[in-house]
Amino acid sequence: MTTGAPTPTYPARPPRSRLRTFLPLGIAAWLVLEIWLLTVVAGATSGFLVLLLLLAGLVLGAVVIKRAGRRAFQNLNEALQRGTAPSGGGGNGLLMLGGLLLMLPGLISDAVGLVLLIPPVQKVIARRAERTFERKLREAAPGTLGDAFQQARMQRPDGKVVQGEVIRDEPGDAPQGPRPPLMG
Repeated sequence: MTTGAPTPTYPARPPRSRLRTFLPLGIAAWLVLEIWLLTVVAGATSGFLVLLLLLAGLVLGAVVIKRAGRRAFQNLNEALQRGTAPSGGGGNGLLMLGGLLLMLPGLISDAVGLVLLIPPVQKVIARRAERTFERKLREAAPGTLGDAFQQARMQRPDGKVVQGEVIRDEPGDAPQGPRPPLMG
């Protein structure tokens, strides 16, 4: 028997983005391709040569990451001593990504990591990433942080979402006397 209280209806789940749908598939395909390529190269040459290639990639990647990290730390120290913001840090991130890709076992990741170590490629990627970031900022919905708080929801401990509304006092409104305490 029911009490007559309406059953709450929750909005439908938002659809998954393309990235959330295809990223796991892309990673799985990349791993399969890396393993297949390693077996093909090992069959054509020797397993020992493949092991040496993987170890060389690991060592080179570690050296690149250490060097890029040291350079980033030096830039930060110099900027702090000058009292300005650090500059030229974008290349360090791409160097670290290249080093990380070199450290991952696989020939495709090694090739991509080596390409990322080339300075003209770094400049092109950094410029494109900056343009994309600026475009995304321009396309973002206008508003302030206060507007975001007006649309905020409060999450209850039981997992239910309660819609909320923020009421602002206008600057010309005069207080109508002392307010009672919020918590009693």
